[in-house]
Amino acid sequence: MSNQPHIYLGVMSGTSLDGADVVALEMSDGHFEVMGAFSIPFDAHLRAACLHLQSAQADEIHTAQQVANQLADLYSQAINTLMVDLELSPSDVQAVGVHGQTIRHRPEHNYTVQLNQPARIAEQTGITVISDFRARDIAAGGHGAPLVPAFHDALWRTAHTNRVVVNIGGFANISVLNANQPTFGFDTGPGNVLMDAWIGLHHELTYDANGSWAAQGQVNNALLNNLLADPYFHLPMPKSTGRDYFHMDWLNQKLAMHDNLPATDVQATLLALTARSIAEAIHTASPQCHDIIVAGGGALNRMLMLQLQMLCHCPVTNSGTLGIDPMHLEGAAFAWLAYRTMNHLSGNLPAVTGARGERILGCITPA
Repeated sequence: MSNQPHIYLGVMSGTSLDGADVVALEMSDGHFEVMGAFSIPFDAHLRAACLHLQSAQADEIHTAQQVANQLADLYSQAINTLMVDLELSPSDVQAVGVHGQTIRHRPEHNYTVQLNQPARIAEQTGITVISDFRARDIAAGGHGAPLVPAFHDALWRTAHTNRVVVNIGGFANISVLNANQPTFGFDTGPGNVLMDAWIGLHHELTYDANGSWAAQGQVNNALLNNLLADPYFHLPMPKSTGRDYFHMDWLNQKLAMHDNLPATDVQATLLALTARSIAEAIHTASPQCHDIIVAGGGALNRMLMLQLQMLCHCPVTNSGTLGIDPMHLEGAAFAWLAYRTMNHLSGNLPAVTGARGERILGCITPA
């Protein structure tokens, strides 16, 4: 790759089902800088349709393809809007990495499904699209997730710092950047997914802003211990998870053992579950951790950040302090992964995913 700056875009819509984020990265001589970002929220219909497809449905193949077309249109709209904002033409952009919307993640059965229509996006934007990032890692025996630790390693590894990067979307994952040790990471468990579902059930809201509803309740320690006793939290690496495992039926089965808990107490306990499972994973993976960087929607939850700070024995801050907005980090990661693909470089970390080796990720749909 020459020293001439190249521009890559990344699009991410995560398991929180809140919207699509597109981020522009300028790459030069191995360094990268965020040029700008744009987000479009999911409307209620699209969010419900994606959520509906998390489990088996009648005529789901037709429904999934229709939803994939809607997602592609939304992704294209976000890309084109950012291009206008940055005064870029399609010829200015090398490629756009589009993750797609995960509706099934079953690495134990050797598959993962992200709804996407890369050809439709290429037609609507005039840009080469990289998609289907997870499939090659799964084919190589890995989980296909998480993929962002490789980007965290490129961004924030230092020679003398034990650093952990935590991404808290619908689910939470950590990247462990210990000095003198290869980067590794895994999904720690639920991030916002259960809190979002619980407040949606009781207040028809999509999320608990700043954890303010959770703050009105008291943590029920018996319930919390029951939740933390789930086998997932004690599995060895590599491991990844999703809505196929942690969902409302899972929560309701646990709640059946605890009668008549106030809804606010359940919400407080779900927030504590997210904080405790992350903190315990960090204590195990990096007992001499020097600092913790948090990204994703969870970084904007004041109560969650306070609990993490109380549970962890080092500074906890959000990724904005290191130059990337917490809501833009995953989009930037898929711009970086698109750059890796286009330059015939690997995008996975076998120590994270469990794959047999490093692999070039993604499928290329030319402009």
